[in-house]
Amino acid sequence: MRVTQKGQVTIPLDVRRALGIAPGTNVRFELDAGSARLVLDRGQAAAEIERSRGAGDVDLGTDEILALTRM
Repeated sequence: MRVTQKGQVTIPLDVRRALGIAPGTNVRFELDAGSARLVLDRGQAAAEIERSRGAGDVDLGTDEILALTRM
């Protein structure tokens, strides 16, 4: 993996999928005895979950939901 002139690297797709990293996910690097570790900012993930809480509280059946997606 090569670091660009701006200090950027591309996180491989299999790593992003395994860790649930999507566009907008906050990560940080932690230094540890001469190496660095990529760490997900779990505070952001918890905030996203909390913001979504209750968004699916709708009393619709499967057929009704599918009809809405086909509008």
